[in-house]
Amino acid sequence: MIRYAKPRAIDEALRLLGEDRWRILAGGTDFYPALGNRPLRENVLDINGLDGLRGISETAEHFVIGARTTWTELLRQPLPPAFDALKLAAREVGSVQIQNVGTVAGNLCNASPAADGVPALLILDAEVELRSRDGIRHVGLPDFILGNRRTALKDGELMTSIRIGKQSATGRSAFVKLGARRYLVISIAMAAARIVSAPDGTITGAAVAVGACSAVAQRLGLLEQELLGRTAASAPGIVEGGHLVPLAPIDDVRGSADYRRQAARAIVKRALATAAAEPLEGVAA
Repeated sequence: MIRYAKPRAIDEALRLLGEDRWRILAGGTDFYPALGNRPLRENVLDINGLDGLRGISETAEHFVIGARTTWTELLRQPLPPAFDALKLAAREVGSVQIQNVGTVAGNLCNASPAADGVPALLILDAEVELRSRDGIRHVGLPDFILGNRRTALKDGELMTSIRIGKQSATGRSAFVKLGARRYLVISIAMAAARIVSAPDGTITGAAVAVGACSAVAQRLGLLEQELLGRTAASAPGIVEGGHLVPLAPIDDVRGSADYRRQAARAIVKRALATAAAEPLEGVAA
């Protein structure tokens, strides 16, 4: 490590980011494992002193998740049923100890194809807020995560929050993760679904995303369109292989591409069935 800084104000952090190249340290749950046996040879900007980036707030138009908000804090926050998928994903992030310090924003910036939070945020049409000394820009999540470990974050920028528009925070949602065991496992495949229904049960809005089956988690646009106008109860039955065309699974030690594609179809059906059912119990904490 060449330099270490722990700013106490966002303006100070942005000034430092504008002067040099830094590796940002938040929860640290991915930071240290990524080093492996290599020595740390980068400047480290520790943002754990930026208390203003912690917590979940609400404006007239958005729910705002601060960049330093942990998964445990998210779980404890009272949020609409549309966030149930994100809370279920939060429970799948490592162990409870990791959830206590790992941050939602860090999960996005790490940009792993198997990042648990990404599908659940995709179905909420989330966008990220990026700040630098030059100003603020808001980037939709599909335009922020560009590939395996690649994001649109520019030199001098800091992710300060994740925003979910209230028009997308409607309906009910669910998240399903497939792994080799129940906890502390990297996903083989995962799916998130959000359904908005009319009083008669007709679907008026749908969002479905699959992760760990492509370099970047993908929304299933064709399936979303075909769900409109159907009854919520019939939603799982329409899922076909053709709806998974946007996916590009790979063969690795956790599963073959063919297995992932078959698994994705099954867990998408399960996520839709859960989202179409009664509100989930016990998700809040």
